[in-house]
Amino acid sequence: MKKKSLVLLSGGLDSVVNFAVAYEKTDVELILTFDYGQEAVDKEIKSSRMIAQKYKILHHIIPLDFLSSMNSSLTGGHNRTGKIPDFDKNKLDDKEYSLKTARAVWVPNRNGIFLSIAAAYADSYSFDEIVTGFNKEEGKTFPDNSKDFIKISNQAFKLSTMYHPIVKSYTADKTKSEIVKMGKDFNAPFEYVWSCYHGGKKMCGKCESCQRLIRALEANDFLEEFKKINMWGIL
Repeated sequence: MKKKSLVLLSGGLDSVVNFAVAYEKTDVELILTFDYGQEAVDKEIKSSRMIAQKYKILHHIIPLDFLSSMNSSLTGGHNRTGKIPDFDKNKLDDKEYSLKTARAVWVPNRNGIFLSIAAAYADSYSFDEIVTGFNKEEGKTFPDNSKDFIKISNQAFKLSTMYHPIVKSYTADKTKSEIVKMGKDFNAPFEYVWSCYHGGKKMCGKCESCQRLIRALEANDFLEEFKKINMWGIL
């Protein structure tokens, strides 16, 4: 028998590919999407909802209004720190530069909160796995996007849950390029991917999330095909 899982889905590349892998390897019982006042929330919800509908999976949107007041350029609260920065594509591997831009879009304890909520659902409904979209590239500058964070979370859930669900990310040790390849191998629904910090009509093509997506697509000779199939498009 396959294990039962829930997937944290934002519509971004990492979460969509993790969903595709989980869908093949487990019985995905539930998709969770979080609304914490992020600029791209409408696109993230729509993308996730369409994936849930396509695969006929229950989808819950979790409002986290209090996070919108935190110091972050991603959210629209009164403490918003300013404009989401454009990212110099020539510095994608420059750790110091990435750390600086990461501070602008950091949302305090965001993934810790997400996983704790997911653990409550998993514990209540006896789901074996909580699947989330982490990656090796951003794990260097976002510590809550790393394998270490998964390990520590699993240790905590041994004490804070009775069913002991396991946090898993199929991409935590992979680069974005490797994630695109995995997505192709598992027939991920690239048509719905929204990997942009902004919430415009198309992905901006300038923020860090867009820049990493574009580089990964180019590395797989998949950029032009992606532009054809993706429902949003990239500027």
